Amino acid sequence: MRRLFLRDCQPGDVIEDVFMISNKQLGATNQGKPYIKAVIGDRTCQMNARMWNAGKDIFVALPDSGFVKLRGRVENYQNNNQFIIEQAWPARDGSFDIADLIASTTKDVSEMCGRLQELCGSIQNRHLSAIVQTYLDDESLMNQFCKAPAAMSFHHAFLGGLLEHTLNAMEVADCICKFYPGLNRDLVLAGIFLHDIAKTWELSYDAAFSYTDGGQLIGHIVKSVMWVEERAKQASQVLGEPIPPELVQVLQHIILSHHDKAEFGSPRTPATPEAIAVHMIENMDAKLMMALGACRGEDVAEGNWTEYMKAFSGKLYRPDVAPADVVVAVAADSADAVDAEKSDGKPAAAPIMRISNPLFETSPAKKNN
Repeated sequence: MRRLFLRDCQPGDVIEDVFMISNKQLGATNQGKPYIKAVIGDRTCQMNARMWNAGKDIFVALPDSGFVKLRGRVENYQNNNQFIIEQAWPARDGSFDIADLIASTTKDVSEMCGRLQELCGSIQNRHLSAIVQTYLDDESLMNQFCKAPAAMSFHHAFLGGLLEHTLNAMEVADCICKFYPGLNRDLVLAGIFLHDIAKTWELSYDAAFSYTDGGQLIGHIVKSVMWVEERAKQASQVLGEPIPPELVQVLQHIILSHHDKAEFGSPRTPATPEAIAVHMIENMDAKLMMALGACRGEDVAEGNWTEYMKAFSGKLYRPDVAPADVVVAVAADSADAVDAEKSDGKPAAAPIMRISNPLFETSPAKKNN
């Protein structure tokens, strides 16, 4: 039987299947009755869940973070779907496909890692290069970096998402910097590489995605800044010379300000051209991934409009109204087709390519005039 993914659920749907569960808490209603609240998820999205009239025995039986079989119904609560749990059982091995529950990048992780190291290796400032290299040389950290999601649910919320998001943004930066000669490419690349590096520490992603205690208490932005201080000291020892303190501070500022505004969790607003560039580039990648995930692709829900999306303060229109026209090769003239090579002995040029579009076609009558 085909699985009904949470993203496709509608109020009134009754489901019995295996889900990821995380953030379970034992609460009490206004009448003092105990209930359990948690977050459940599959590879498509996460959803708040409630189990009414559930005591401590059921709470203890549920995993803190892992897989569980649930039966329940979907309800609408304050314009959002939530799952009302009616029954819960242990998830038996072999009774579910883990690929249905934990989303992973569809790209080649080894190739992405190689390209990321190549871009980092193109940094020309010896101090920045030395700092970045201390991260690349940390095998344990880089293994986590290549596996971690970029977020719980906002964007790139899948295994390998942090690597994919970081590399996407670095590739965009590599293209953009050449158009702005005054922009320091080294700082932009290093800033993008490090802006979310502590997501490896902030998030738990062995099973269900959740925040670590440290992630809740401190967060990846502040932790990433702290790491720069430590790595700069290591780089200084490797180089045998001090790292300029203003360079460390500017790099830390890029990380501190990449969320742009305090309302989005940013301790500082961008105050250098490079900080502005890093914020705009990484934000563009995050927003476009969200928009494309909601509007395009094989698993997109039906309908011209998405549900209300908080990140965009509204709904998004799904249809791609300007698909590419068919590209066809113009047939070579019969006289040219006889000779496979030019008169000078060199291979003939490749066929001319053009877009076939009736609006631009010339009728035989017009050709003769």
